[in-house]
Amino acid sequence: MIRIRGHHLLCIHGFQGMGYSESFVKEMEKITTILRDDLTNPELLIQVVNQLDDVCQGCPHNGKDKCNADENSNQHVMEMDQRVIKKLGIEANSVYTKKELLLRTQERVEASDLDVICEGCSWLTYGVCKEGIERLKRRELIFKL
Repeated sequence: MIRIRGHHLLCIHGFQGMGYSESFVKEMEKITTILRDDLTNPELLIQVVNQLDDVCQGCPHNGKDKCNADENSNQHVMEMDQRVIKKLGIEANSVYTKKELLLRTQERVEASDLDVICEGCSWLTYGVCKEGIERLKRRELIFKL
């Protein structure tokens, strides 16, 4: 089972190899490959959390139990997590299948939603996250129904 925080459910769609450090990029590539690119295991179980997750393990800002990028970062990422969780209509700490999470994201999230959901995120300005959601909406990265 993979543990992933709410906002990383959206980040994976736009991920293109950028990150906070080499170890973060490596973890994000691993999770992105499993969740976004490899569509052979739709029943993979994923626990959605509102705290540090498997991706955070490679981040230089990992403070053991919270994000330490700056004094406001932990609160900021937790708020983004909650907005994603609410938008997807899921619950923190619950377990879902990969297929269910990808389909919910495809059905419920528009690229323009990221302006609110991800407000204040430094990666938003690159545009890659919105591009990733748009690809998902066009079914380029989703299971065949």
